[in-house]
Amino acid sequence: MVDAGTIAIIALLSVVIVIAVIVVMARAIYTITPYQQGVVTYLGSFRNRRHPNGLILNPGLTYVNPLSTVVRVDLRTQVLEVPRQEVITKDNSPTNVDAIIYIKVVDAPRAIFQVQDYHVATVALAQTTLRSVIGDMELDEVLYNRERINTRLRDILDEATDRWGVRVEAVEIKEVDPVGPVKAAMEEQTSAERQRRAAVLRADGEKRSAILVAEGQKRSRILQAEGVRQSRILEAQGESQRLRILALGAGTLDAKALTVLSLDTLGSVANGQATKIIFPFEISRLMEGASEYLGVSRTVPERSFTTFSDLQAQIGTVDDVLGPIPKQTELLTEIKTIEEEIKADADASTVMVQAGIASKGDDVGDIRPRSLAGPTAPGPRAPIFQDTPPAPPAGTPAPSDPKKKPPAADGP
Repeated sequence: MVDAGTIAIIALLSVVIVIAVIVVMARAIYTITPYQQGVVTYLGSFRNRRHPNGLILNPGLTYVNPLSTVVRVDLRTQVLEVPRQEVITKDNSPTNVDAIIYIKVVDAPRAIFQVQDYHVATVALAQTTLRSVIGDMELDEVLYNRERINTRLRDILDEATDRWGVRVEAVEIKEVDPVGPVKAAMEEQTSAERQRRAAVLRADGEKRSAILVAEGQKRSRILQAEGVRQSRILEAQGESQRLRILALGAGTLDAKALTVLSLDTLGSVANGQATKIIFPFEISRLMEGASEYLGVSRTVPERSFTTFSDLQAQIGTVDDVLGPIPKQTELLTEIKTIEEEIKADADASTVMVQAGIASKGDDVGDIRPRSLAGPTAPGPRAPIFQDTPPAPPAGTPAPSDPKKKPPAADGP
């Protein structure tokens, strides 16, 4: 029979064997996640006879030699932050700069065997490279050319980390913060620049306003002159037509009718307030003509009546006498044309003002409105009415002067 001491020893040995098996299984079985790779070293060696190129574990559950060591490497894109540091620019302006680096391991064995810690090495290299790149640039270039700085840093770091099996995907400058005195000087410079631009814009506005006012006054004077010219043309045409109509009516009057009209004129003159009346003709001849008209005279002079054909032969047709009379539609069309031109000029002026407001900070260029542009300015508008009456048709005798009286018929 086995005594109790032997049973205790056997139980102890069994527990030791189970623990050893568990330890061996724990060192021999590894689980690699999908974003990792495992690098296996056996007794301090990466390559051996069975694996001349080394053993790399892919994602999944894997069994290895219990005497091997497995190092897991993360293959995801990793974000490293470059600490904030003070950098002296080319124009001796102290500036605080920090950045962010995006890296990714592309060769797991080299990332382990070629560098002690690729995270620390990449950040340290980025710090020195950032100081070197910023030191070769002026402060204005650093502030305005961040994209160029990012690209240059990425190229330099990627070339340096390539032998570590690490790829630099991107580098971004996080903040560029000049020190206090430099920032105050920049603020003063910015304020002065804005004041200069404001003064330029104010002068530009005053210049454009003066040009627009001058243009408006010019258009106003042109329209006023055009209106005066048209009114004078109409007045002259009306006077001409009035004289022609008087001449047409006077063409049919004989000596008797003229005598009656002369007597009526004397009555109108007598109704005035004047104490002295001057007659531009001899009263005795007028009374003699009136007596002959009343039949007191022995004989009444004969005078042949003028026919309508004779009047047309002397002074022309009715259309020639009246001349071109503008219609209401023509007057409305002319007024509408003038209003459209004024509206177009107003729209052009509004566009000019809006363009001046939109050009913030730009240097003021030469302003030449459409009306001052020389060949592009519109020509003078042709009048709708004729200054002179139309010529009579061919073969028609020239009209007689309406101021001259027709020759009196010879008496018997």
